[in-house]
Amino acid sequence: MSSNSMTRQGRVANRGTLSTTEKVGWAISGLLIAFLLVDGIMKLFKAETSIEGTIDLGYPESTVIWIGLTLVVCTVLYAIPRTAVLGAILLTGYFGGATATAARLEDPWLLFPIGIGVLVWVGLALRDAGSRTFLEQNLVRR
Repeated sequence: MSSNSMTRQGRVANRGTLSTTEKVGWAISGLLIAFLLVDGIMKLFKAETSIEGTIDLGYPESTVIWIGLTLVVCTVLYAIPRTAVLGAILLTGYFGGATATAARLEDPWLLFPIGIGVLVWVGLALRDAGSRTFLEQNLVRR
């Protein structure tokens, strides 16, 4: 048996178990996914708090559903392993807009969307070895 086929078999055998790093990544991502889906769905159903919050931020009520739909779609893409990188990129843009809105209003919660955006990438990097390798190669100086 060649070492190449043994490596493939080892990978297949390990697919069912997650490392501690992957478990932590999924825990972080899972909490974010739950939080973001609740927020997006509340906007889709035009919950009173979502409408009030959106208007307080200076956006018209007519944008609530579109903002909610955008958040739900980006979050679902982030939750699916095959499209998680695309979802993370789109969520980064979403939270960039939230950060810009908070900065414009001089909101003391300015760091909240920045922190959520960072956690999106931390969760992805911990749960996905390919993303982790890419980020290490491109962001970490050796």
